[in-house]
Amino acid sequence: MSEHGKIVLHIDEIIKKSGLSKNRVCQRAEIQHSQLNKMINNQTLRIDLDVLARLCDTLGCDINDILEYKKPE
Repeated sequence: MSEHGKIVLHIDEIIKKSGLSKNRVCQRAEIQHSQLNKMINNQTLRIDLDVLARLCDTLGCDINDILEYKKPE
């Protein structure tokens, strides 16, 4: 973890709760499977704000549901 903490994405949990498949999420949010998989595995370093907006719309959630800030230990 960096000295400033980190951002954790909870997309996988939200997808499971939504009942949508990852394929359907990718289609509706207009993102690539590889991009979604990187976000699910918290391996992405940058996320486009438009992508976040499309995910929130597709999954029927708020940005707070997707992003969590973890303070440094």
